[in-house]
Amino acid sequence: MPDPLEGLAPDGTIRTGVARERIPERFEPVLEAAVERIHIIEPAASVYVYGSVATGVAQSPGSDVDLLVVGLESERATGIGARLSTEFAPLCRAVEIAPSFPHDFIGDGDEAYGARVFLHQYCVHLAGPDIDQAASPFPGDHRAARGFNGDIARHAHRWRQEFDSGADPGPLGRRVARKSLFAVAGLVSVHDTSWTTDRELAAHRWGRVDPSSSAWLGELLAWADGRDVATRQRLGAALDATVATIVARFDTDIGLWATDPLR
Repeated sequence: MPDPLEGLAPDGTIRTGVARERIPERFEPVLEAAVERIHIIEPAASVYVYGSVATGVAQSPGSDVDLLVVGLESERATGIGARLSTEFAPLCRAVEIAPSFPHDFIGDGDEAYGARVFLHQYCVHLAGPDIDQAASPFPGDHRAARGFNGDIARHAHRWRQEFDSGADPGPLGRRVARKSLFAVAGLVSVHDTSWTTDRELAAHRWGRVDPSSSAWLGELLAWADGRDVATRQRLGAALDATVATIVARFDTDIGLWATDPLR
């Protein structure tokens, strides 16, 4: 669910509604169990919650519980998330754990900068060392938009490889739609000198900025929210036209990471 408080503060920094006191009480057992399981394996790991639970707008049982863990291997994160999803199925749709490591947040590159913006502006610290303790709010500008989505060409390259290898178009189409619309949110933010990560809001706004895009934005939205499922034919067309258009526009208006395939 969208964060009603997301936007720009008067000084141009990113504003969101994430706060420890906004976490709905009914999700506390999930968070407590997650921290306990994670710390059994990695006692020094830092645990954060983000998404609708962190902003207080999550609904039970339809919302996911999204966690970021610094210092936990990907395979272990997947296993813990799967077990918690089963255990707490009556309370939430799934428990998703995104793994990361301290070095992911260090350096001057776009990827590290985007990781720091995400950690500071979109995550609530739950347990372990808080690696974001001394950070200040980040400007909602080209650099933040590039840090979040300057990897769109990298994703497009991988999607094409998966598609050509015969991947199931349904799940692949949903991933294509969600990331592509996230990039559109960056385009909207820069175009309007605003800030949003909301896919639906961004799709509707960009459809007004570029009316020729309305049809394909609607298709991506339907795939992203599960109202429709991509077929192989439609996904191929989207990769050739829709995604390529988003990548090109993002490169022109905001810029791509230096490591992306178009570079």
